Amino acid sequence: MEPQANRAITSTVRETYGDTAPAFVRYSEDVLFGDVWRRGELSLRDRSLITVAALMSNGMTEQLPYHLRLAFDNGLTVEELTETITHLAFYAGWPRAASALKVVKEVLE
Repeated sequence: MEPQANRAITSTVRETYGDTAPAFVRYSEDVLFGDVWRRGELSLRDRSLITVAALMSNGMTEQLPYHLRLAFDNGLTVEELTETITHLAFYAGWPRAASALKVVKEVLE
């Protein structure tokens, strides 16, 4: 992950959870975004697509705005993300897809 994106992640996690969950911050920075996201077997673009798909499929819309913006930064287009969500509607559920598309719209506004 590029240094600027990594700083943004560090800042967000640290600001949100730093006072109450320092171990969570450390694991997020060092393991999740410091190791898992940097593995060479998948590109950042692919990791973003997989992450958005997993969040949408599990109905975890609270995390979607951050990961949608990261997906755009990692080269995914609005069309690719909305097509992914539309495709997953038939596998993960129509209401989850509708909720995710609402978040996409909010992020774009």
